[in-house]
Amino acid sequence: VSLFVFFPIFRMFAFAFKSSDGGYELINFSNKFMNKGIWGLDCVVSNYGCGVVWNTLTMGMLSAFSSTVLGLGFALLIVRTNFKFKRAIRILSVLPIITPPFVIGLAIIILFGRSGAVSSFLEWAFHIEPSRWIYGLPGIWFAQTLAFTPISFLVLIGVVESVSPSMEEASQTLRASKWQVFRTVSLPLMRPGIANAFLLGFIESLADFGNPLVLGGDFDVLSTEIFFAVVGAQYDETRAAVLAVILLSLVLLSFLVQNQWLGKKSYISITGKGDSGVHPQLPNPVKILTYSTIIPWAVLTFLIYVMILFGGFVEMWGVDHNFTLKHYIEAFSVEYMAERGLLWTGTAWNSFSVTFLVAVFSAPPTAAIGILTAYLLTRHKFNGKRAFEFGTMLSFAIPGTIIGVSYVFAFNVPPIEMTSTGLILVISFVFRNMPVGVRAGIAAMNQLDPHLDEASTTLNASSFQTFKNIILPLLKPAIVAALIFSFVRAMTAISAVIFLVSANYDLATSYILGRLENNDYGLAIVYASVLIVTMLFTILVIQLLVGKRKLGRRDQDDTFLHGNMG
Repeated sequence: VSLFVFFPIFRMFAFAFKSSDGGYELINFSNKFMNKGIWGLDCVVSNYGCGVVWNTLTMGMLSAFSSTVLGLGFALLIVRTNFKFKRAIRILSVLPIITPPFVIGLAIIILFGRSGAVSSFLEWAFHIEPSRWIYGLPGIWFAQTLAFTPISFLVLIGVVESVSPSMEEASQTLRASKWQVFRTVSLPLMRPGIANAFLLGFIESLADFGNPLVLGGDFDVLSTEIFFAVVGAQYDETRAAVLAVILLSLVLLSFLVQNQWLGKKSYISITGKGDSGVHPQLPNPVKILTYSTIIPWAVLTFLIYVMILFGGFVEMWGVDHNFTLKHYIEAFSVEYMAERGLLWTGTAWNSFSVTFLVAVFSAPPTAAIGILTAYLLTRHKFNGKRAFEFGTMLSFAIPGTIIGVSYVFAFNVPPIEMTSTGLILVISFVFRNMPVGVRAGIAAMNQLDPHLDEASTTLNASSFQTFKNIILPLLKPAIVAALIFSFVRAMTAISAVIFLVSANYDLATSYILGRLENNDYGLAIVYASVLIVTMLFTILVIQLLVGKRKLGRRDQDDTFLHGNMG
């Protein structure tokens, strides 16, 4: 963590005090920091926009709230209802997270832009004039909610499953109604997961630059401002570093607020005692709200992905819809020659193979480091614990563009020279995605009774045996979440690696970005579709390899509960 997180960031932060003549001055930092474009509040008293900080906070709060609510809704629908199509809902809920960047934004524009399918239909059917509402905060909020809801779902699904049915049944024996049980028992026990999901959604929103870049319009946020400060015409490294300091301060504030909200209460719901109860049904108002919100959102998600898949089989998406397979042939064609054997002649094969191998090699260490860090933070007390926990979140909070630039600054010269290699791609993904494993692990560990460790120790089990045989099996949902997220992010990341790819190590997202810049939407969509199918298959393999956590509880549809005792 010190070498691959703190060192590059500190190297980059040194530029916040760098003057035009190459020296380091505090006054230079002050002049960049106290800027009206950053802190201005003109939007309160006029029609002008607010400073970039307030725009970023507004975007982060809205996206974190909506993604957390929807993620909790998906988790409740799958765990606490008898909905028949849970497997389809589970697949739809994670589709946005396995979608390469820019594709969702492009699909939203094709559907809801001035010439989009939905806008054209509304104009034809209801005489609603098309507008540019999708560009700006509404469009970013919509796209980020679509993209970050799966993160909340992956964190919350294990938390919702872990709530002890015995506690809920005990509340029912005291004549508590379904609503009282949900409000006073179930929901409070989910608070660690809700807080962690909100924190991850907030940080993801602040660090995202793909959606604001495509849909932002005149709505500027910190991540895009940092991006343009680094790669734009201005090329102001000092301004980029100052904005990064502000972004980190916002993340630190959210981190402290989350800890304050959780407080020192106990959220343990998995102990060593027998717990073969079954979760009660959701209260009718909650069930109706869940069904009426999640199912339409799932249908909308399905329609967006139908449009994305449709775009790979037409000449020009949104313009010429004649059927064709030329995009698939150009990207993934394979030929056989007697002299040379099988030839992968498609233009996308090289970047696809590199991306898949980098993702495979980076996912296991990402999950392992994340889970071990979560165990260390929740089961051990040591000096600097809070600082260490915040340090693990740094790489997740910093925009990927800055991570890429800081890695170039830190590892482009001896003694550690790794640029233009595949190793730097793997390392950047490991430490960039590690915080998700940490937060998912902490949320799960907070529900495990420490007495489980003590009971194992009294039976002469070592710390390693306790962790391997007791703790690790109960952390399977967190392990699955960390593996899936790290693999998918390695397959779909763009901002963190755009400065690290090379001719020999080109990645899929870099290839897609090049196709979009050339207006070759068909080829970009075809590549995105193949990546989505590949990631879906890999997710199923990960779930099969890790397995499910066994808590000795009955299912809600257990025949015993229906009185069919035979």
